[in-house]
Amino acid sequence: MSGLFDDPNPNLLVGLQTADDAGVYRIGDECALVETTDIITPLVDDPFLFGAIAATNALSDVFAMGGKPVTAMNLVFYPARNIPPEVLREIMAGGAEKIRQAGACLVGGHTVEDDELKYGLAVTGLIHPDQVIRNSTARPGDILILTKPIGTGIVSTGIKAEMVSDATVGEACRWMTTLNDLAAQIMTKCGAHACTDVTGFGLIGHASEMALGAGVTLVLDLGAVPVMSGVAELINDGLVPSGCYRNRDFYSRQILDTRPCRGQEPKAFPADELIPLFDPQTSGGLLIALETESAETFLRTAEDRGCFATPVGEVVATRGHTVEIC
Repeated sequence: MSGLFDDPNPNLLVGLQTADDAGVYRIGDECALVETTDIITPLVDDPFLFGAIAATNALSDVFAMGGKPVTAMNLVFYPARNIPPEVLREIMAGGAEKIRQAGACLVGGHTVEDDELKYGLAVTGLIHPDQVIRNSTARPGDILILTKPIGTGIVSTGIKAEMVSDATVGEACRWMTTLNDLAAQIMTKCGAHACTDVTGFGLIGHASEMALGAGVTLVLDLGAVPVMSGVAELINDGLVPSGCYRNRDFYSRQILDTRPCRGQEPKAFPADELIPLFDPQTSGGLLIALETESAETFLRTAEDRGCFATPVGEVVATRGHTVEIC
């Protein structure tokens, strides 16, 4: 795949090189396009709710870059012979509600007949070329802030097995349908150094990408990472998605667990208690790197405006691994 996606176009401000959340293409001195797409399979039985979750998830990549979504196109893969059209209408209605809530407009889309139901969006946003927030520009000394608790992958597995409480389902769905727009507005005003949204690679995976891109190490405080209620019980019941284990197998070689409570030498391979950190998220929160004073301003502003935000670690000069657990 080497060289396949290299593009010398000087207007391509953000491409694939740093595994960023969206591409950014400059169309003028004052404006650039933020381009992204995302499609998921159903996580819940309610079609309207599924559509809302899928749309929120797709819109998040634009917010993670600091952009403002302006247009969206539906992408639907639909088993027409097995599911009535009323269901499809409800899915797209859920998506349309979130598109409107994000301040964007639906301009079209495409439907493909498929054996498995999938829905998502192609989204275009706008941003000033000088205000793009990348995932690869964190600096030593930055504070890391997370804007949603983790655990949606594990909860979704519990939903499929019908082994999760209504309260836990409700909490997870509330987070998955919460737009990252407010958090993005605040981080832009606070001058965030870097940002990514936490999705399929889990908190560890996306933190590792941030670290690799910037040539730093991200130190995560395990006790400070917010986890949704009911997740620990679901893990104990064995309701862990396969993607969680794949993330752990891949990223474990890049992290170091240094928690002193073990009374042992630091070890490179994480224990099972770290499973939530590898959990693949759908429509997760933003992981934001800000200098100390800006982080304090962010947290105060977020509290005043009703936006969930909590510090979960810091950025340090590289220590030979991407993420350190303390």
